[in-house]
Amino acid sequence: MKIATFNINGIKARAEALPRWLDDAQPDVVLLQEIKSIDENFPREIFEERGYNVETHGQKSFNGVAILSKLPLEDVSRGLPGDDEDEQARWIEATVIGKQALRICGLYLPNGNPVPGLKYDYKLAWMERLYDRARDLMASEEPALMAGDYNIIPQAEDAARPDAWREDALFRPESRAAFRKILNLGFTEAFRARTQGPGHYSFWDYQAGAWNKNDGIRIDHFLLTPQAADLMQDCQIDAAIRGHEKPSDHVPVWIQLDL
Repeated sequence: MKIATFNINGIKARAEALPRWLDDAQPDVVLLQEIKSIDENFPREIFEERGYNVETHGQKSFNGVAILSKLPLEDVSRGLPGDDEDEQARWIEATVIGKQALRICGLYLPNGNPVPGLKYDYKLAWMERLYDRARDLMASEEPALMAGDYNIIPQAEDAARPDAWREDALFRPESRAAFRKILNLGFTEAFRARTQGPGHYSFWDYQAGAWNKNDGIRIDHFLLTPQAADLMQDCQIDAAIRGHEKPSDHVPVWIQLDL
């Protein structure tokens, strides 16, 4: 089973590029972030005609997450538990039925800038709620994963110019510590389990020729429970599509599981 995460930075802007990538890469399941569309306006037919079941958790003009799956989806849930007043569409989860059940959670973690400020406070509070959900997933002792745009640069090697990010919410010590706290529950960070060293990025800003300079950061991650990690066969970043026509500033990251 090939599962991808992709921050598309607007479904309208990616209405042609996203289907082209799907036809080429042929993922079984895709977790999308920043669809920037309410549920009623999401172009489901583009994906349904390709054999995908579609579940969305949308929001007008901002945020929004979705799951595309060629396999059945069950027990779909929207919104990260822990704050009933949080109206931002940043979390969706469901069970995918393959050879065995897999719980998949798609997330768009808050950016948190500027620091300090209310947005950074929200980011850290959201990550504390994420920790609680992660702990419950781990306690289930079943194959599960959390994937998406974490807006976290885990280590200095995950940025081409780490010094430029020192005071950014994506690289602040508190942000990275909250990420490590989740990892330390026993999750496997899929890409780093397969590939070591610098130079591997999933985001390049539209400004200042970042793509041409390879001035990127790695902020899109898969975290796997031990039961899911045991099934992992590969994890890759589809970096080349950042150079295609009308790209997102993110590129897909995908894993292959023996499911």
